[in-house]
Amino acid sequence: MHRRDFLQLSLVGGAAALAPSVDAAPHGPEGSAGGPIGAVGSPVPAFEFEEATVADLQQAMKEGRVTARTLAELYQARIEALDRSGPKLNSVIELNPEALAIADALDQERKAKGPRGPLHGVPVLIKDNVDTADRMQTTAGSFALVGSIAPRDAFIVSRLREAGAVILGKTNLSEWANFRSTKSSSGWSGRGGQTKNPYVLDRNPCGSSSGSGAAPSANLCAIAVGTETDGSVVCPSNANGLVGIKPTVGLVSRTGIIPISASQDTAGPMARTVADAAVLLAALAGVDPADAATTRAARKGVADYTSFLDPKGLAGARIGVARKMAGFNDHVDTVFGEALEALKRLGAVLVDPADLPTAKDVGEAEYEVLLYEFKDGLTAYFATRAGAIPVKNLQDLIAFNEKNRERELRYFGQEIVVQAEKKGPLASPAYRAARRKCLRLSRTLGIDAVMAAHKLDAIVAPTGGPAWPTDLLNGDHFTGGSVSTLPAVSGYPHVTVPMGFVFGLPVGLSFFGRAWSEPTLVKLGYAFEQETKHRRPPRFLPSAELPA
Repeated sequence: MHRRDFLQLSLVGGAAALAPSVDAAPHGPEGSAGGPIGAVGSPVPAFEFEEATVADLQQAMKEGRVTARTLAELYQARIEALDRSGPKLNSVIELNPEALAIADALDQERKAKGPRGPLHGVPVLIKDNVDTADRMQTTAGSFALVGSIAPRDAFIVSRLREAGAVILGKTNLSEWANFRSTKSSSGWSGRGGQTKNPYVLDRNPCGSSSGSGAAPSANLCAIAVGTETDGSVVCPSNANGLVGIKPTVGLVSRTGIIPISASQDTAGPMARTVADAAVLLAALAGVDPADAATTRAARKGVADYTSFLDPKGLAGARIGVARKMAGFNDHVDTVFGEALEALKRLGAVLVDPADLPTAKDVGEAEYEVLLYEFKDGLTAYFATRAGAIPVKNLQDLIAFNEKNRERELRYFGQEIVVQAEKKGPLASPAYRAARRKCLRLSRTLGIDAVMAAHKLDAIVAPTGGPAWPTDLLNGDHFTGGSVSTLPAVSGYPHVTVPMGFVFGLPVGLSFFGRAWSEPTLVKLGYAFEQETKHRRPPRFLPSAELPA
């Protein structure tokens, strides 16, 4: 459920590289699906590791062609050339001043002991709502948290450090993970400003993991970490031509991540390939004693998601087609039709349609749940930063924003925060009723029912429409993309893979299913990716090239 839908409900409720050459142009017919062929965008410097996978980087380090330090320096230079200069993507909110020292230590360890695993020495960017107990800040893009350092690493940051990843910096985001205003622009934060879409610079990168979408797409890092409550991993992956994995809630710890919703929040991988996303997912996943939701991960998770990378993984798979989640854009429908043909060509059995009748009914209950959980969760998070930040509850945050209107409220307000502040505790009957309704509609009568009725392995739909023009005055203009809501509300996994292009703008294909079905979704998504190979690096065009 996108923030556009939140707006409608709240109003009803009473407040309620080298630039690619011609042969790297997007696949698809010229015009409606592919757009003009061979157009040249902003000139950018050549980059030795453009589109390099995690395996490519690991092999280069193994062979001694590059060190972890050199890789970090190269990606830092790329960020300077494209994020701070040139197209000025504005996707990286802060660089890690300790990155080169970390890389040096990992290089010495490689010489002495060998690599820890596939992420040893690999540069990764993480979203600026994930705590790091280092010299970087964690602010969710808000000036209210600027100037303080988190007291300890988020659990997933500890996991990344243990895996040997080099945390290169933090990515910009929609402030407070896009749960602040009903008219916000995705990718804008008071601290970080507006992130751009690297395919077409005046288009939106979607959010709230906007920087974690734009940065790996533009090859500013190898892989990135985003977070999702509803759509915030899969939508920016769709808009930036990436693979995104929104895991089952509980597979990945939320400890140390600035929250919206205890029932829906999760971090997830954002990468250029399914294989890289699978590697990152394995590093992030794990049982955290401080997050009770991860208890089941000990039994339900797997150690190595790359073991499910089977190019023949679609053979015999029963795939439901959520037809009513398409139909919002004729050009997207054309690309979606081609994707369905590819699935059949690879041996999938399509059940078409396999619609989810409850998808349209869950939004109001979801919004109610999020308001309650945002107030409860954010107040608890502020307590972990007590004495270091000027806010301890939503009242303080509202007052801070009002006092700093020029920096925080110059384009849009904080209506959602105001609504959340009025809610009571999680023991409230209204909250409990809304949560029960969410589970019934999303699980019992939703995904579980449809998959059981049709004996499905997964359900597919277009992830969303092509990126819209960024509009700071009026906010986002979502077109389609309701596919994220039922997987989000149910807490079930959701994978998006590049599906093709609409006038040079990428769109994705979503695979989602039952809880803990990440192995199946990774397998299906990988087989589709290997057959179609729709991922293309961005061209940094100033505006979309449309037919005359």
